[in-house]
Amino acid sequence: MRNKVLRDMLIPGCVAVAAIVVPYLLISVGVIDAYTAQIITLGGVNAIMAISVNVICGITGQLSLGQAGFMAIGSYTTIILTQTAGMPLAVSIVIAALVTVVFGILIGFPTLKLQGDYLAIVTLGFGEIIRVLLVNFKNLTGGANGLRFTTIFAARADYAYLIVIGMLVLVIVLLQNFVRSTYGRAILAVREDEIAANSNGVSVFKYKMIGFAIASCIAGIGGALYAPFIGFVKPDLASFNRSIDYLIFVVLGGMGSVTGSVVAAFVLTYLQEFLRFLQDYRLLIYPLILIFVMLFRPQGLLGMKEISFVGLWDKLLTFVAGRRKKGLAVASEKSEKGDE
Repeated sequence: MRNKVLRDMLIPGCVAVAAIVVPYLLISVGVIDAYTAQIITLGGVNAIMAISVNVICGITGQLSLGQAGFMAIGSYTTIILTQTAGMPLAVSIVIAALVTVVFGILIGFPTLKLQGDYLAIVTLGFGEIIRVLLVNFKNLTGGANGLRFTTIFAARADYAYLIVIGMLVLVIVLLQNFVRSTYGRAILAVREDEIAANSNGVSVFKYKMIGFAIASCIAGIGGALYAPFIGFVKPDLASFNRSIDYLIFVVLGGMGSVTGSVVAAFVLTYLQEFLRFLQDYRLLIYPLILIFVMLFRPQGLLGMKEISFVGLWDKLLTFVAGRRKKGLAVASEKSEKGDE
């Protein structure tokens, strides 16, 4: 039993370390060029945002259309604290995540008590309000021109990859452990049936609030990493279209599947860059993908399942053992024929 627990921890841990270290080394030595590294890193930021949306839509069972607004708050907070207040970047990222949690609580407190799609309507309006405020507070946010942010991230593609993908892995690990905890089980119970959960003593509002706060925090982290990586932010970061883009990642990957959202984010990010030669026509790809997904795979690529590296390892061992057994049987049969 103890060995099984150790194995279940060791295999995902090795995969996570390899996903961070191996590409980082390849980028450092020039095997992966800077352009490809930027696409992968941007995919990491998009994956963090997709996880944020999935916490709301897939795990908590609500609908949010304003996650880009929280991302914008995280981005601008990081830039202002670093460039104006002179804080270290790491401290600014942590504070930006906490600031987005505060905004998430302020938005969620009056709306999560209501029934229906009020949260979607309120978060949609929240994103537009944030965008308008960023445009009009020119002294602080730079207005429609936005703010520039010069860090080592922009000059060193390997550093940017290491920080962003490292944070992505950390978010996935912490979220998966949270979902398996008592609080996570309660949130899943609320998602499945609010009335049944409430009748069993689960506070529906409390756990909806926890889920919404966690999603806001993750979106703030995504925005805080986006700012130093891109080096420039503008109010359009909080636009409705961006929120829909992140929602598409979740729909394609599967509502409730964290690993599915991550895979979809990387695939669509790379696909958008790969199809850049089509110019504006590439914007038709997302709607077409959504149509095909809704027709042939409405639950998404993975549905509510997760990619299990332990399960894949067990299947690999079973396959190798089967091939080895078959090889020994063939060798034994040939040996017997030779003796005859």
